[in-house]
Amino acid sequence: MDIQNTQSQMRKGVLEFCILSIIRQGEVYPSDIVEKMRSANLHTLEGTLYPLLTRLKNAGLLTYRWVESNSGPPRKYFVMTESGLEFYGELERTWNELADAVKALTAPQQENKTTE
Repeated sequence: MDIQNTQSQMRKGVLEFCILSIIRQGEVYPSDIVEKMRSANLHTLEGTLYPLLTRLKNAGLLTYRWVESNSGPPRKYFVMTESGLEFYGELERTWNELADAVKALTAPQQENKTTE
């Protein structure tokens, strides 16, 4: 088995939730998302991020606005829509249930010992 492939698949599974978690905190520029992901040790390439942002926008979960830049082309800043916030709430509930289930399965089992 290739552990790196398994690790990569696990990260991909939580990528959308993590990115939406960042955007939920407020309007954000894609390079800021990349930086926040990197600082959390979840390295994400812009080539992965932009198609995901486009898919989320097309699904009505995100919207964006253009902001003129003094040092280059205009920038797209993303923010969640009401539908996006509702979707995020469902993802968060699912994540918490999944995390609790994994923790229950991976935590050391306590033996039922009775003292006499």
